Amino acid sequence: MIEIEAVLETDGTLRACKVQGHSGAGKSGTDIVCAAVSVLMRTAFSVLSERKGITLEGGAPEKGQMWLEAGYETEGKDFLHTVGVFLIEGLSSVAREFPKNCKLNIVTRRN
Repeated sequence: MIEIEAVLETDGTLRACKVQGHSGAGKSGTDIVCAAVSVLMRTAFSVLSERKGITLEGGAPEKGQMWLEAGYETEGKDFLHTVGVFLIEGLSSVAREFPKNCKLNIVTRRN
């Protein structure tokens, strides 16, 4: 099971996302659930890392794990919010379609 925890501000702005585990939906290298989650996380990280006004930390310390933590200056908030909406919608879609293989937990914290 892939377990995902996303941390959002009360207005929906992404602050962190942590993914861990293996979905077990297919053989290693051909698992569509793992592939979908990996592509969403890697793309979000890549896009955010190139944007002025956003601070980003993250990594993939071992197979089956990835995390990111994002901060922003005034000019970066709208972009971070938009990328977060995209990421959460994508991860939610995977979790809805494959509930036995992927679980998403969204935590809201005050801005």
